[in-house]
Amino acid sequence: MSPTTDNVRTIEQLCTAKEVVISTGSGGVGKTTTAAAIGATAAANLGVKVLVLTVDPARRLATALGLERFGNLEVEVPREAFAEAGVESEGELWVAMLDTKASWDELISQHAPDRKTRNAILSNPLYQNITSKFVQSHDYVAMERLYELHASGRYDLIVVDTPPTRNAVDFLDAPERMADFFSSPLLRWLITPYRSRMMNFASKPFYSIADRILGSQFLEDIAEFFMLFQTMYDGFVERAQAVTALLGGPQTTFVVVSTLEVAPSREARFFCDLLSERGYHLGALVLNKVLPEYLLERSGTDAAKVMVRDAEKLAGELAGDLGKPAVKKSHLSHVLSQAGSSYLNYQVVARREAEQRSELSNYAQLVAAVPYMTEDIHSLSGLLGLGERIWT
Repeated sequence: MSPTTDNVRTIEQLCTAKEVVISTGSGGVGKTTTAAAIGATAAANLGVKVLVLTVDPARRLATALGLERFGNLEVEVPREAFAEAGVESEGELWVAMLDTKASWDELISQHAPDRKTRNAILSNPLYQNITSKFVQSHDYVAMERLYELHASGRYDLIVVDTPPTRNAVDFLDAPERMADFFSSPLLRWLITPYRSRMMNFASKPFYSIADRILGSQFLEDIAEFFMLFQTMYDGFVERAQAVTALLGGPQTTFVVVSTLEVAPSREARFFCDLLSERGYHLGALVLNKVLPEYLLERSGTDAAKVMVRDAEKLAGELAGDLGKPAVKKSHLSHVLSQAGSSYLNYQVVARREAEQRSELSNYAQLVAAVPYMTEDIHSLSGLLGLGERIWT
């Protein structure tokens, strides 16, 4: 695919021009669903091989795609699922969900200098516990997995569903933090006493107390673990730099997903600013749950005001036309008044949304709006329907 994006005006053109699309936004704005919709629609319309990779633990995606479950290994969505949705797809849609433990095991196997070191790390008593919490290991291994999948060349397009925005910052920072950790004073402080078998006077009291509380074996396991990890320093740093280059490269773009509510809009601005500061490409804003534009029309305002002001008069004119059983004029008057008031209240929200949308539109060349839907999307057909709404 060509990385050129000078004339991109639609999500379709964006997916044609890019190889990696990273969907991000605050929680509850439809980020996961949007990522899946973009991936499914790209597979159906562009005839390419697409992977949707989610690093968000939510498993709604499996249900929507008609799969019982999926994990670290990519799984193809059956072509029959597209046919059942009324779409003839020339492309392929694959999905995967990050499995932190499996990804770390694979990562160790790739970067360990030899089989002995690999086996020593994998069998270390602290390995499973530490890697589950180790300097945001979930975020780092997610970026590593993305890099690996992109470098494999197996997919024409990879759509990534990230954690909510503030966690997505950790997601972006993870490669650099991992590289920094391997050269940090903390790591040297942890392993030096056991590497040299000598403790200076200042550190000896700490280790004496730690030995009594935790036990010498526990401390030795920690030291061994980090010494083994340090043997992979060069590989980790080199890969971290490559991952960062991928994020900022011409083949990658970000899609920020938000609603027009105050808090999500604030998060969207925060992340748009962050992407700009780091020189990352913001391909599009997708605004979900947008109220219909007819609420902004003057004629609707006038009609609603008449309903509120002349509710009793209108009720008298309509009561006889509504058939049997007879409708009480007082009840009808109340309904008309409340409906008009409700419409005017929605107008206030719609105008506020219009202002938010206008402000957010300054951040991206491409803005796609999705109207408010009364039902959640729970099928491939629904994902394709959403995709078509934002596609062109």
